[in-house]
Amino acid sequence: QVQLVESGGGLVQPGGSLRLSCTTSGRFFRINAMSWYRQPPEKQREWVASIISDGLTNYADSVKGRFTISSDNAKNTVYLQMNSLKPEDTAVYYCRAYEPTNAYWGQGTQVTVSS
Repeated sequence: QVQLVESGGGLVQPGGSLRLSCTTSGRFFRINAMSWYRQPPEKQREWVASIISDGLTNYADSVKGRFTISSDNAKNTVYLQMNSLKPEDTAVYYCRAYEPTNAYWGQGTQVTVSS
């Protein structure tokens, strides 16, 4: 079983930055990839970014050029650096870990972009 704990959310003004962290723990076979998702108020959860084990990254068009996903394997942590934040980035952000036959969600961290 894999546990994921997100942190780093908060209130930020438009144009500001935040860095989210997601630390994995517990027993797992092999995590092949990690992703960030977000769920804006009263909307469905949507994919934001992914990083796979060889370091390849991919981003949703809405965040490309503003967000950066990275990982520190020694710390079992994946990050989401979010720059030039907009009010429409307001959401609960979740990380997701993928094993070959299982996937796991974290509990989420709230990001609010408002003046």
